[in-house]
Amino acid sequence: MIRQLAHCESGGSGPSDRPIFGGRGAYLGRLQFTVSTVVAYQRKRDGTQLTGRKPPTWRTTTTAPPRFAKYMIFELEEPCHWPLCSRKIALAQRDDAISSR
Repeated sequence: MIRQLAHCESGGSGPSDRPIFGGRGAYLGRLQFTVSTVVAYQRKRDGTQLTGRKPPTWRTTTTAPPRFAKYMIFELEEPCHWPLCSRKIALAQRDDAISSR
């Protein structure tokens, strides 16, 4: 499900380790996080404060963004951060089905 979301958000082209630069650099990685989202949710998740330089490294990493998305979707129940792609892949309905197990 996270892979499908990333595929939709990034336009689905190129190898999975290829850096993605969306919105003229405003969005990070295949899941298209903004720097402010990464900083805010990192603080919310474990209380640590990221510097402004740390989130941009997410453009080239393949492990942190999916874990972060899982935290936002499953633990916080906030699939709304990806409005278009979440509708396309029925993220809310799939999240409900997984959560009810």
